[in-house]
Amino acid sequence: MINNITNMDVRPQMAVAKPTASVQNMGMPPILGFKTPQLKEKAKIQVKKVKRGDNLLIPGIIDDDYVDIVEEYVTIKNDNSPQDNFFATHLNNPVKIKRKMKYLKNCYLIDFIQSPKPRCGLGTEAIKNLAEKAMFDTRAQGRIVTYSVPMIKEMSPALFFYKLGFRFTSPEANKYMEECIAKKMPDIPAQTGMMFLPKSNLHKLLRYGEMF
Repeated sequence: MINNITNMDVRPQMAVAKPTASVQNMGMPPILGFKTPQLKEKAKIQVKKVKRGDNLLIPGIIDDDYVDIVEEYVTIKNDNSPQDNFFATHLNNPVKIKRKMKYLKNCYLIDFIQSPKPRCGLGTEAIKNLAEKAMFDTRAQGRIVTYSVPMIKEMSPALFFYKLGFRFTSPEANKYMEECIAKKMPDIPAQTGMMFLPKSNLHKLLRYGEMF
């Protein structure tokens, strides 16, 4: 038999990896409609400091640590003049009497608060931050007041502040709010008047954010 192979490589053969085409990293296409997440929204709250020197009189009943009680003489008309005396009746000679006047101490006054999303806790968080700031203020000493003056009935702030521990200086208003909450009235009438945050409720609000 004739072998046509004249030279034969008898050296051991080693497997050699052949280079393949490199895989290129392709950039991911942009995701349509994707936006960078925004920071947590906050409620807008406008507050100003009230000084004792402003001499703001407080009507109704309020905790003693909120006011300076000062005895002052005030002038009033004398309506007890005899009716048969023409000059006494028409002149109403003024008389001076001594009264105890209640002047508001240094505190924080909430002008208004507005939340971008209702009933999601942003307003409560803003009040808690303010309460903490007021508590560490050596002059305010945790005193916070506000006026419940609703623009419309559906936007009355009275219930919001009341549940956070604020109380009216009017006992009748507080009693009515309690009755409405106890009866679970869905539409509580708007209450107007001055409200303040008692110290006992301040500590509860800061400790746990407790609703009242």
